[in-house]
Amino acid sequence: MKRRKKLEPATESESQRRGKRRESPERRCVATGAALAPDQGLRFVVSPDGELAPDFSAKLPGRGAWLTPSRTALDTALKKGAFARSLKTGVKAPGDLAERIDAGLAKAALSALGLARRSGDVVVGFEKVRASLAAKMSAVLVNAADGGEDGRRKLAALAGDAKVIELFTEAELAAALGRAEPTVHAAIKTGPAAQRFLREARRLEGFRNG
Repeated sequence: MKRRKKLEPATESESQRRGKRRESPERRCVATGAALAPDQGLRFVVSPDGELAPDFSAKLPGRGAWLTPSRTALDTALKKGAFARSLKTGVKAPGDLAERIDAGLAKAALSALGLARRSGDVVVGFEKVRASLAAKMSAVLVNAADGGEDGRRKLAALAGDAKVIELFTEAELAAALGRAEPTVHAAIKTGPAAQRFLREARRLEGFRNG
């Protein structure tokens, strides 16, 4: 009698890859056809009154259409009628759709920065940020876009592998971090909070700068 061949258990890397595919299914950009992971793309739905609306949390009910976060991709999708085809219904695009998207992506990124501060993962101020960068403790350097060029340049030179984000004003950073005075420099310690902020900041950066 033939012995049944013993099945070898899946290796850890294979299991991890399968889990990733289940947790993060790819979507297709309606403008370019490029594959998008849910945390990279931007989902759109149709509101009850038939208006095209961004779904920043990617959790709203109903059929969704995905887009690469960029103004060029948005313009292309609107011109081609790609949203209507993907959503299989007529849609109205509001005239200020691009502004709504920009504001929503900025809010998501600043909210992630605020969460990082509340978890104790943010240092603020030139000297504290410089020390954190020099000690290789931070994954993200956040400089105010309207801050002094000299300070921004000096800290960026120390950033090393840390990502440099300069998307927000001093007032926006102060509001996100719960500070009364304008905030020019902040750094987020290496860890989940930094990665969460980077995901949101990259979507905003892509939309603004392509």
